[in-house]
Amino acid sequence: MSNRILAVVPARYGSTRLQCKPLMEMGGRPLLSWVLKGLSGCNVDDIAVATDHEDIAALARKEGFEAIMTPSELPSGSNRTAWVARRKSADIVLNVQVDDPMVGPDMIDPLVEALGKSRDIGVALLAKRIENADEVSNPNVVKVVFDRNMRALYFSRSPIPYERNKGALYFKHIGPYCYRRQFLLEFDSWPQTPLEKIESLEMLRILEMGFDILCVESKRDTIEIDTQEDVLAFEKYLREHGDELPWLKK
Repeated sequence: MSNRILAVVPARYGSTRLQCKPLMEMGGRPLLSWVLKGLSGCNVDDIAVATDHEDIAALARKEGFEAIMTPSELPSGSNRTAWVARRKSADIVLNVQVDDPMVGPDMIDPLVEALGKSRDIGVALLAKRIENADEVSNPNVVKVVFDRNMRALYFSRSPIPYERNKGALYFKHIGPYCYRRQFLLEFDSWPQTPLEKIESLEMLRILEMGFDILCVESKRDTIEIDTQEDVLAFEKYLREHGDELPWLKK
């Protein structure tokens, strides 16, 4: 029996670096609109926007998607995703970052498939080899190290591994999280953990609680919108390469 797949886009109003990021216009349309456009081509059964602001909800509805209001005080995007998952029917739940306008089926569909094949795993995410050396030291780029079975060992905003000897390969976490619904609801019941608070990375909560995270390697990179420089980089990509990704065409 096939799994029912729910994709949730957590889109809160407040942001440390870019206020009301989901409504920021880039390339002629709001950021949230780009994300929803990419999701529309993915193999999912249901899409919902989880937000704490009526203007964001209005945009989602205008685009033809369901918007669900969530409390502002929820500590992470996955907690906001869980809020929606408790109220909807699904087997697999995707937390699709609102800061990723380049998300598409070539990322989402293999991630869902990988989790479906790993019955002992409750959550999977994408890892991309870092090719730009500047990203290794950039705290906005979340680095990940994993074992030979592609199970995550740690996530950090700092460079990991430390290159005492030459030859290190660096990977970063990009894009969506993919949960089994029951595991997501368990995650939601746990308090934030010390390392999660220190690094401000919700995946560390799962590792600190003793559970595995499956890393699925992505060959394609993305541009996550955290700073004004990222906005400019995405707009430049659209001008130069937009036709390479069909779901990015206006």
